[in-house]
Amino acid sequence: MTKCFSFTEAKNWCLRSTFTRSGLRSTLTDLSDGTVMHCWVPNSRNDSKPDLLLIHGLGANALWQWADVIPQLIHYFNVYVPDLVFFGESYTSRPERTDSFQAECIMKVMEANTVKKLSLVGLSYGGFVGYSMAVQFNENIERVVICSSGVCLEEKDLREGMFKVSDLEEASSILVPQSREKLKKLLGFSLYKPPPTWLIPSCLLDDFIDAMCREYVEEKRDLIRAIPKDRKISNISKITQPTLILWGECDQIFPLELGYRLKRHLGDNAELVVIPNAGHALNIEKPKEYYRHLKSFLVDLQPTSTSLPSQHQKHK
Repeated sequence: MTKCFSFTEAKNWCLRSTFTRSGLRSTLTDLSDGTVMHCWVPNSRNDSKPDLLLIHGLGANALWQWADVIPQLIHYFNVYVPDLVFFGESYTSRPERTDSFQAECIMKVMEANTVKKLSLVGLSYGGFVGYSMAVQFNENIERVVICSSGVCLEEKDLREGMFKVSDLEEASSILVPQSREKLKKLLGFSLYKPPPTWLIPSCLLDDFIDAMCREYVEEKRDLIRAIPKDRKISNISKITQPTLILWGECDQIFPLELGYRLKRHLGDNAELVVIPNAGHALNIEKPKEYYRHLKSFLVDLQPTSTSLPSQHQKHK
């Protein structure tokens, strides 16, 4: 039977309307190498405003992860919101699956839109991509926000039990769910207080998977497999831009220790803010607090003054 209504597609339509009402338009950029990138860009770029890039994580497309902050941020920035390769309308025929390749693709989109200097916010997997951009394009990136992104994880962390799921294939099957049970696990890992799974109608789970998770399944899982491969802190370049690290206190996907590890790696150049009673999806669970920290760092151009809870001070 043909499905006559999709809640997920209806929400996609509403989110697209939010972006459009915020003065953004949908664009496709052909990079002429087998790669096509989709990006939301300003209808009319304001030269008096700085440029801000928002990089989404795994899961849904950029619409779902940035719609809550777009209406506020557009007052201060020319905002650019790409879909990463294999998400939304972005894709490639090239074999590369690394975060550095994603970073190169996004930078080419920025160049196509005559953006020369920008700040960026990277959420989860988007944090890996944003960090790579800051390394590769140091002269172009001014300020960096890394949110819940295990940039300083090492390949050995998987074997040594840092993560809830130590098997990379199992992790990729959860992060790119193809069944109700895997999607329920993803919700459980992502949220500090996930809703009881029995309250979520199976039809909604199926609808989300069909609408958001059926395309480029193996390609997305390859992106995940590429993250820890041969990764060592000693090989991770230290970025020089002022950096804000935002983390949920109860993150089960990238444990908080990785936030402290990144802070130690960057030293005084970075500030770590831990948001209490939040999990990996801190932008969803604590949207007001999340936006407040973004604004403080990016708009006011001053480090946030939040004091970390006393139980975290010993890790600094």
